[in-house]
Amino acid sequence: MNILALPIIEGPVPWIVYAIAIAFVLVLLIRRPTGRWVGTAMLGIVVGGAIGLGVFLIANLLDLVGSQLPVEVCYWTVAVFAAIGLAVVSFRRSPVWRKVVAAIAIVWFAITGVIGVNAFYGLNPTLGSLFGVSSDGQIIIPTDGPTATPSGPLYQTWKPPADMPKQGKQGTEKIPATASGFDARDAGIYLPPAALVANPPQLPLVIMMMGFPGNPDPSYIGGVLDTFAAQHDGLAPIVVVADQIGGDGQSADPACADSAAYGKAETYITTDVVNWARANLNIIDDPKSWVVAGYSNGGGCAIKYGAKDPTMFRNILSVSGEEFPGSEDPDSVTAQVYGGDQAAFEAAKPINIMKAAPSGTYDGVTAVFTAGSEDTAYVASQQKVSAAALAVGMTVTNYVIPGAGHVGDALTSGLQEGFTVLYPVLGLTAP
Repeated sequence: MNILALPIIEGPVPWIVYAIAIAFVLVLLIRRPTGRWVGTAMLGIVVGGAIGLGVFLIANLLDLVGSQLPVEVCYWTVAVFAAIGLAVVSFRRSPVWRKVVAAIAIVWFAITGVIGVNAFYGLNPTLGSLFGVSSDGQIIIPTDGPTATPSGPLYQTWKPPADMPKQGKQGTEKIPATASGFDARDAGIYLPPAALVANPPQLPLVIMMMGFPGNPDPSYIGGVLDTFAAQHDGLAPIVVVADQIGGDGQSADPACADSAAYGKAETYITTDVVNWARANLNIIDDPKSWVVAGYSNGGGCAIKYGAKDPTMFRNILSVSGEEFPGSEDPDSVTAQVYGGDQAAFEAAKPINIMKAAPSGTYDGVTAVFTAGSEDTAYVASQQKVSAAALAVGMTVTNYVIPGAGHVGDALTSGLQEGFTVLYPVLGLTAP
């Protein structure tokens, strides 16, 4: 079994982790019930819980994670720190075996908190994705040769064979950074069922980018598109989840730009990835059938690239996207990415790119913007950018996802809404 593919949201793993944590708490609590121990245990639990509450409040007050943490995260934080507090006081006046148990329990409580918060957000379905490591192997891309461009919309011309798979395939692929030299991680690839048959049709292309920190994991968009494909004779776009961050995906944000500091991220996406897709994937080579898409950081990149070159991408999907690349830390991005050139930073903002474009540039461009209703900062950003896109002539959909925050449902529901709009535009279903 591939340990990296171990599911940590669905299945028994979270419940096993929780059960072991409860067992640790019981073992630590069960001692001779002297007044001294009861008081010490209560003190550890209360102080630990108070520290956890303080960490939660400070994280929200200082906006340390880029958005407000929900109350469910508060519950987990308080519970984990309270349990750790109990473990810490268990070192006092206890035999060696109890000290060993307490030490192991501290680590286990922390693991339990990570698993619990991750399960609440629903963002990392496997152990590998939690650590930014893909559990998918290299994908085998069909090489039967090019097929004819569809004579009409695919929903009218495509007839699936009886042996078509029910689900698509996901995997990874190293896309050479020939023009950019960018230090990109392996891209995620999704091939829908219709791409996996003999004589497959040419299909639309989606170039997707994920958040920062994050990794180019195709499982989210692949899962959403498998559902769409099941309802549309196996038809869905071919997807490249490309890495616009580079390096370890955690250390620095290139802000979707070319720079001396972080490499040519923009050239990598708009030249290297595009050229590789044209050369290796059975796609419709027409910008009307191409989507540049992104989530969070990637969403900011998507609207930037779509605004900058609408002759390449005629469709844009920004899921909980930033108003502009570098919006989380504009001072640092201005200094590191743009060498302190404030004017260059301002010119690279999507709204300013759209405003500077000649009239008619964006006629026929479709743009979809989504954000979770509880993610108020990103709702405001998406409304601002979508209004600017509408003002320059794009066909715009702006959808607020009820009850969603910035992750989990915001991502999957945003993709679902986006492709509900884009499927008829791409000829995958009737208008």
